[in-house]
Amino acid sequence: MIIGGAFGKIVSSLVADVTMPLIGLLVGGIDFTHLEVVLREGAEGGKGAVILKYGVFLQNVFDFLIVAVAVFAMITAINRLKRKTPAPAETPRQEVLLAEIRDALQRRAS
Repeated sequence: MIIGGAFGKIVSSLVADVTMPLIGLLVGGIDFTHLEVVLREGAEGGKGAVILKYGVFLQNVFDFLIVAVAVFAMITAINRLKRKTPAPAETPRQEVLLAEIRDALQRRAS
């Protein structure tokens, strides 16, 4: 659990500090966290502004997707290590001889 929390912080930093600036650069220098739509301006009779911050939502979606891919890759690697089973052992010589005797008796009976 502790390692999972630390892993989440590392991936969040990867998303916020490395991936999102690169994506923002690719789409024209847009900083996703500042994308918002003002639904209602503030200062109308003492009411605060109503702001839809969809950029923060996009940031969280990218964060989730990268964490999901990283966790999937980690679990796949762990399962691949667990699945390594030794090659099947060779059939003992005694069983091979008994199979040959059985086959010879069956041919003789036919």
